[in-house]
Amino acid sequence: MFFSILMVRRKNIRLRGKVSLSKYFQKFEENDSVAVKREISVNASFPKRLQGRTGVVKGKKGKAYIIKLKDQAKEKEFLIQPIHLKKIVSINSK
Repeated sequence: MFFSILMVRRKNIRLRGKVSLSKYFQKFEENDSVAVKREISVNASFPKRLQGRTGVVKGKKGKAYIIKLKDQAKEKEFLIQPIHLKKIVSINSK
């Protein structure tokens, strides 16, 4: 638990305060696997407990993506901006 808190609060000193534009304009397709990685220099509008969770993209709503995540025992859908998402590339999907 302690290490996940550090992952949320700290950034590399060279990256502090900077947000790359390519992160803002990431494109995801439906059924892509993504990981939630909060960008701490941008205000996130979703719960902190989602940090590090993986889910599936179900669609797009405005600038945000609809992500289907398993929260505790239930599957829920969250609207998350692409700056807080990281695409998971599996080895078998070449």
